Amino acid sequence: MVAKDRPAPPRHVAIVMDGNGRWAKKRFLPRFFGHKAGVEAVVKVIQACIDRDIEHLTVFAFSSENWKRPSDEVSGLMGLVLAAMSRYLAKIGGMGVRVRVIGDRDTISEKLRTAWSDAEAATAHNSRLTLNVAFNYGGRWDIVQACRKAVEAGVPAHELTEARLSEFMALAHAPDPDLFIRTGGEVRISNFLLWQAAYTEFVFSDCLWPEFGARELDAAIAVFHERDRRFGGVKEASAAA
Repeated sequence: MVAKDRPAPPRHVAIVMDGNGRWAKKRFLPRFFGHKAGVEAVVKVIQACIDRDIEHLTVFAFSSENWKRPSDEVSGLMGLVLAAMSRYLAKIGGMGVRVRVIGDRDTISEKLRTAWSDAEAATAHNSRLTLNVAFNYGGRWDIVQACRKAVEAGVPAHELTEARLSEFMALAHAPDPDLFIRTGGEVRISNFLLWQAAYTEFVFSDCLWPEFGARELDAAIAVFHERDRRFGGVKEASAAA
């Protein structure tokens, strides 16, 4: 529970987990070891989010553009995902985490699709934290697939409002992110949650993802609490008169 003297935490935190490769390079290790350390960082941040009463955590695990990476790295990532599911699923399930995967499943292997479906089914009853894993995901893809689903559902053009289209987006089950964090020192969103991040607060951290933990999360949340979130309006109309 949130202490009475603390501001309410963001309901939904989204993270671009950048810097795994550079973390490994600094240690003269292959990039794969950086990705492996990055998975361990995810588990730590999940616990930190639970401790802070955050309801939704969305992580950018693999973008639709990441297929452009060297084939051996992509292959290693796919194997790492399967290994991570086997190693950590029971643990995070026991923490009360519900796993949901967002992204295009049509172009990934049947083995991986099955693993994702099994993870979602095994944790469907959990409600402490929803972990949305964006895998083979892109923000533009998300908007296009939502439009296609709306057309397939027979939504008339005059009824296609922002709210109606949102029902077909990959994160329709979650509120829009309050806080968007990108680690690794890059200052861009890389086609992540383009629709959902319209009024999200952005925090860019120089910390490489494997080194990101509770302290860095608290620093980002502190910045979030300093922001004046008006959503296009003003908080006190009389003051603006």
